[in-house]
Amino acid sequence: MRFETNRLILRPWSIQDAVDLYQQAKNPNVGPMAGWPVHTSVENSKEIIEKYLSGPLTYAICLKDNKIIGSIELQDANHLSQEIGELEIGYWIGQEYWGNEYTVEAMKCLIQYAFDELESPGLWCGYYDENHKSKRVMEKCGFMYHHSEKEFKEKKNINYMYLKKGGS
Repeated sequence: MRFETNRLILRPWSIQDAVDLYQQAKNPNVGPMAGWPVHTSVENSKEIIEKYLSGPLTYAICLKDNKIIGSIELQDANHLSQEIGELEIGYWIGQEYWGNEYTVEAMKCLIQYAFDELESPGLWCGYYDENHKSKRVMEKCGFMYHHSEKEFKEKKNINYMYLKKGGS
């Protein structure tokens, strides 16, 4: 599946994207804020594509010229909810693209797909306390604060926001 917005293309990841992924993911200001370690090499990025970014609802966020600027995915939210069909959205964007509303644009596209095509009754999204930019993206997309949890591995506070189909 591939999606197109005014400025972006959301498309499946390919192993050929490893160099572009590494260029964004080697930045220490990107991965740790999203809960994953900095990429150490192009080979490491290839492994990440194969292991984590090859899921059926995981997409490279690209500019119209196909330059990769981030990633976004939908996944089961069964660790957050007992409601059948609820999904969690995860995303990150390269630092040089922060502040351009690209993440909001990509999120709104997948929110519409999740509600209209996948018929999800609700969506979850999480951010660490220090990631105010990510919280703001969620708010711009209509998510409301739901609860906080202490993450076991990182021992950091993760805050979950929720968006119900129909907006309430």
